[in-house]
Amino acid sequence: MLVPEGMAVGVVYAGFLAGNTGITAAAALALALGIAIQNFPEGAIVSMPLRAEGMSKGKTFLYGVFSVVVEPIAAAATIFAAGVLVPVMPYLLAFAAGAMMYVVVEELIPEMSEGKHSNWGTIAFSLGFVLMMILDVTLG
Repeated sequence: MLVPEGMAVGVVYAGFLAGNTGITAAAALALALGIAIQNFPEGAIVSMPLRAEGMSKGKTFLYGVFSVVVEPIAAAATIFAAGVLVPVMPYLLAFAAGAMMYVVVEELIPEMSEGKHSNWGTIAFSLGFVLMMILDVTLG
């Protein structure tokens, strides 16, 4: 789901660059920071099983980084295509947000509430939500 996340960042930055008065630089930064923060667990999900199988730390780190490198590429492509896509930007942003919400509701929330240490998943989810709200209020 990294392409829709990159598109979300790209659409917001393209809207800011196009002079949309409803989008501030701080709001675009808050979205980019929020998505960047959630990329750490995604990279770990790729890296940790490889490390457990005996791969070196350096290689597992590179594979983790390469697994999320498509996101800034998608953001840059969306920014460059913004001149042509200005009329459909709200739909692109809605698509990206919907895809991200689908992943969270369908995959992450049920999985975090299973198992022996499910309370830690709930606490981490709550802390992540609070962090995003703080970023939203302070930056935009």
